[in-house]
Amino acid sequence: MEREDLPTLRALGFEDDELRELGLWEVASGEPSRLAEAYIRRSAKKDTLATLRSHVRDIVRYAHREDVAIRHVWFEQRSASKAHVRREEFERATKAVLDGLSRTMYVWKTDRLSRRGMGAVGRQLDDFDKRRARLVSVVEGLDSSRGGRIVFAILSERARDEAQDIALRTKTGGDAHKAEGRWPGGVVPYGLEHVSGTGKLRRRPDEYPIAREKIAVPLLDGVTPSRIVADLNASGITTRHGKQWRTHNVVSLVHAPSWAGLVPNRTRHSDEHGQPLDKWSRGGDPLLDRHGQPVTCGEGVITYAEREKILAIFRARTRLDADGGRRRGKRESSGLLVGGFNCPHCKGAMTNGGQNYRCLRRSTQGSSVCIGASIGRERADHAITEMWVTHVSALEPDSPVLHEIARRWLSYQDAETEARKRDLTATLDTVVSREKRLNERFYVRGDLEEAEYDDLYAQLRSQRETLNAELRALSIGSDLTPLLDAELLAEAFEAATVTDKRMLIRAACRSITLAPAKRRGDQTPARDRLVVDWRDGGESRPASTVQGND
Repeated sequence: MEREDLPTLRALGFEDDELRELGLWEVASGEPSRLAEAYIRRSAKKDTLATLRSHVRDIVRYAHREDVAIRHVWFEQRSASKAHVRREEFERATKAVLDGLSRTMYVWKTDRLSRRGMGAVGRQLDDFDKRRARLVSVVEGLDSSRGGRIVFAILSERARDEAQDIALRTKTGGDAHKAEGRWPGGVVPYGLEHVSGTGKLRRRPDEYPIAREKIAVPLLDGVTPSRIVADLNASGITTRHGKQWRTHNVVSLVHAPSWAGLVPNRTRHSDEHGQPLDKWSRGGDPLLDRHGQPVTCGEGVITYAEREKILAIFRARTRLDADGGRRRGKRESSGLLVGGFNCPHCKGAMTNGGQNYRCLRRSTQGSSVCIGASIGRERADHAITEMWVTHVSALEPDSPVLHEIARRWLSYQDAETEARKRDLTATLDTVVSREKRLNERFYVRGDLEEAEYDDLYAQLRSQRETLNAELRALSIGSDLTPLLDAELLAEAFEAATVTDKRMLIRAACRSITLAPAKRRGDQTPARDRLVVDWRDGGESRPASTVQGND
């Protein structure tokens, strides 16, 4: 008959001959008072198998001196200080004693048993006392049945303090490394790899081209993650682990700051009592330095500005659920005139009905509310494009509308400056968000001391002022010359995305109203049916028409 713990002992590296010498080959039998459980815990990877085998040998020798046989060796690698971490092997070892299979539980040292203090150790000792069982620490020579409870209390509290010191040193070291731009560890996002010994990320040659061209670029162009996943799977491209892509894989990449080569500043979850858990928020915000700039940890698949743009696209596609605050998908319209395009009769919104723009009220409430109006979408989009280019290129150089459009123009003509401005704007939004959370913690939740709040608020205010100053400097002196050239302006407009085209149109137009058709199937040119209220005070009015519907 084979011992139940034989696979564990072999996994620790024991040879069969040594197990026979140690008395760990045969199944232990006898009275429970002559049997014991041995609990071995590995607290860190630096505890090698050789070290663990030494712990087992020390316990066996101690048990032999007491004429006690080891019934079972229990081994696990678990934290002994975190209350939320369940230690299954420890529970089984304890249960074996409480069930009367043995009367002794050996540990190599008190801190191998627990680092949760006397509260946890004391309860175990109480349970053991009720069953006339004992807890023995081999190295420290402690036996709970021989008046060692006081020493156990002192050593267990000391082990708890050591655990807190270890946690503090680990956090301090981790924070220092992150501030210096070292990657904090974890799963490296697809397309990147960790350079061992440097703490930096770099582009992985076999994954980066796919991550950039098949995932990042389509996301920037407004392609949905589900469509990207379908294209990847159809092309036979698998994940790093050889599995098919799923939508959440792509979404998780965007939310991970490290995909943009940035150090993540994740939020740690806590239990109902405020104790930290080994669970962190997905993605997280990028870590910012004292100047409010994101801290980089090497190369990324996308830039910081590109990450913010993709996240903005995600937010634009979702809407808040009124009852629970959840976000649900919202289909993006491809029409240029969605929003700000009005019906000539009810003055309500015109909506994209597929091939046509049509009155929303007529479509949803019937002809009793509005007789309705419609126009072909492609015709209307082409007409407003021509009208916009013609009008904007004819504006005076000192026109406020022209300067407003110039902000958008820079994204096409001065990509480097505009990218920096987007970086600054995105970082500024993050600082403002952190400031709101800080105020909530101090004024609403009350979990910050006033001195700590003042110090953190001063740092955020300094970051905000620095960012605003640089943003103002970059915004001075916009070159308006390209906006005065109709040909260059048309090329820039065509190169823009649908979302940017809408923004450019709204920068120049207060509203656009569709004039009624002369008759059903009216073929009047679309530009003659668009009444545009330009922001500079001008108005484009078509020739007189009679009421009707296409």
